[in-house]
Amino acid sequence: MRNILLIAAVVLVAGGVLARFADQAVEVPAVPVARAAVQPTVASGRSLTLAADRGGHFKADARIAGRSMDFLVDTGASLVIVRESDAAKIGIRPMRSDYTATVSTANGSIKAAPARIDRIEIGGLRVDDVPALVLPDAALGQNLLGMSFLSRLKRYEYANGRMVLEQ
Repeated sequence: MRNILLIAAVVLVAGGVLARFADQAVEVPAVPVARAAVQPTVASGRSLTLAADRGGHFKADARIAGRSMDFLVDTGASLVIVRESDAAKIGIRPMRSDYTATVSTANGSIKAAPARIDRIEIGGLRVDDVPALVLPDAALGQNLLGMSFLSRLKRYEYANGRMVLEQ
């Protein structure tokens, strides 16, 4: 038994020493990687490619009711979610009594107002009659382009730091 404990201690010490040398041997200085601009690139009339921003997020500039609005593409959001101030710009102004839906966020539960957006256009893509939610500005830092838009496309795909949306 004593020999087994001695061998185990030697193996642990040797493993620790080898791990330290291995870490030093493969240490490579960090080189900043230039990321593509966040500007979407239309690959064809019905396809859009978005490049990830520095944080790895995909942002899109959408047109709703003739207005330009920034969205964060969020495959984890069931619906398109719009901040109150942006909703007002496109003519959606829910009353306090309209805030009937409860939404779970990272900061807890919050009330939201169900809404419908007549048309959302991004690049050459267009989706009509999109279910959405309006949230108070304090609860949401950015508008979210959720599954009520994405699921109406032919496909959406993530690969090599890019998101492709196709209709």
